[in-house]
Amino acid sequence: MDAIQPPRAEIGILLYRDCQQAMVHGMTDLIAIAGQFSQQHGGPALRVSHWRMQADGGCARVHDTHEALAGTPDIWLVPGRLTGIPDAVEAAPYARWLLDRHAAGATLASNCGGAFLLAATGLLSGRPATTHWWFADSFRARFPDVKLDCDRIVIDDGDIITAGGLMAWTDLGLRLVDRLLGPTVMLDTAKFLLIDSAGREQKHFARFMPRMTHGDEPILKAQHWLAAREAKAVSVGDMAAQVGMEERTFQRRFKAATAMTPIEYVQHLRVAKAREHLEFTKRTIDQIAWSVGYEDAAAFRKLFHRLVGLSPGDYRARFAAPSAQAA
Repeated sequence: MDAIQPPRAEIGILLYRDCQQAMVHGMTDLIAIAGQFSQQHGGPALRVSHWRMQADGGCARVHDTHEALAGTPDIWLVPGRLTGIPDAVEAAPYARWLLDRHAAGATLASNCGGAFLLAATGLLSGRPATTHWWFADSFRARFPDVKLDCDRIVIDDGDIITAGGLMAWTDLGLRLVDRLLGPTVMLDTAKFLLIDSAGREQKHFARFMPRMTHGDEPILKAQHWLAAREAKAVSVGDMAAQVGMEERTFQRRFKAATAMTPIEYVQHLRVAKAREHLEFTKRTIDQIAWSVGYEDAAAFRKLFHRLVGLSPGDYRARFAAPSAQAA
C-alpha cells in the first residue's frame, strides 16, 4: 500500500537528553494507528522519524518508519521531559537547528517543556504559545515577549504548534492527524485509543500556585495570613492593615509581587479551596460556596467557571474521589 501511495507527510521527533519517552514512542504509535485507519479509507499513511543531535551540531535519523524513502520531515516535534526544563545553554544548539528547519518551510511543534527549546529560536516572539502550567512563571521570566496562555492544551498557530502538559502529546497528536489526514481519521484514532477528542483545557487540571519567592516580606506575610484564613471575609483594607501598609501602596506592591491584584488572589484561593471540597466532600455546591466566602451561589458558580473552565457540578462529576461521589 505504501509503495503505491507514499506517506502524506513526515513527522520528525527531535530527541535530547532525558526527553519524555512516553511522548516519543506514544506519538509514534498514535501516528501509525492513524495511518492504518487512513489506509482503510483509501488514504495515505504518515511517516515518523526520530532524530538525535550529533557532535558536529547536525541531527541524524535514529529511527524511521519508512527507511527506504528519501526526504526530510515536514513537521518537527520537540518533546518535554521529566527532569526539568532545558536552560539557555542546552537549548541553543537545538534552537539553531529548529530555526534552520523552519526557514526551510517546516512546521515546528512542542509538548510540555519542549516549548523552551522552541521559544529559544525567537520564533515565538509576539505569538501565542502554551507549555505545562507548572513552568508558566519560568517561561514568562525567560521569554516575556511570548503571549503565554497556559489555560489551553494546544495552540495551533499555523507554522508553530505548542501543547501543554506531559500527556498533552495525545491532544497534539490528534491535532496533527486532523490536519494531515482529516477529521474522520482523527475521530477513528481517538476512539480506538480512548482519547477525549473534545477540546480540553489545562485550567481544568492546573492548581493555583501563588508566587512566594518574590522577596517582598510584608506581601509574603499577607499571603500567609490569607492562606491561614482561607481568604474568608477579608477586604483589601484588612490585608493592608495586617501588614501596616497604606491601602494604595499595598495594592501596588501586591500586584508587583504576585502578578495579581489582591482581589484576584483571594478569588483564586477561594476557588482552590472549593475544588478540594468538590473533590473530597459531599457538600452541596451552595454549601461549598458559602464555606469559601460567597453568600451568592450564582456569583460563585460564574467565578468558578471563569477560572476553571467547568461548572462546579461538571468539575465534581469529572474529578470527585470515589468516597465523595453522590450515592
